[in-house]
Amino acid sequence: GGSLFRIYRDIRFSKDKSPYKTAAGVHFRHEDGRNAHAPGFYLHLAPDEVFAAVGIWGPDTKTLTKIRQAIVDNPERWEAITREPPFANMYDVAHHGDVLKRAPKGFDPGHPLVEDLKRKHFVGTVPFTEIEACAAGFVTELARTYRQGAAYMEFLTTAIGLEW
Repeated sequence: GGSLFRIYRDIRFSKDKSPYKTAAGVHFRHEDGRNAHAPGFYLHLAPDEVFAAVGIWGPDTKTLTKIRQAIVDNPERWEAITREPPFANMYDVAHHGDVLKRAPKGFDPGHPLVEDLKRKHFVGTVPFTEIEACAAGFVTELARTYRQGAAYMEFLTTAIGLEW
């Protein structure tokens, strides 16, 4: 169920024609997610940039609306998952990707969670050092990290109608 991203990057429309990516990424997606836009677990390995991630990056409008509606319908659960330990102590969810300037169409601009509703990506990340990533116990630590993100993943997965 995983996918190792290719090391070659698409240079067709890039001014920078250097031929290789400098990062490796592994996406462990939901079994029903046949593309990169389903909720999943991700590992990014690059010089000076190693991180684990959970969530969904760049979902289509229909999927994004389902997630936003789930937040509106279950605000207490969303806040408990995203703002309380253990997830909140480990994962950064606030600094990933573009956000809307205004509340999304059909959602109350005065909603207490409007900043969450403005997100275009629902991703949480945990940074690691290169030394940590190369250590003998890294796989165990990575699994522990992903377990701490399980409730977040469950929320997103069920919000879009997939089985958890």
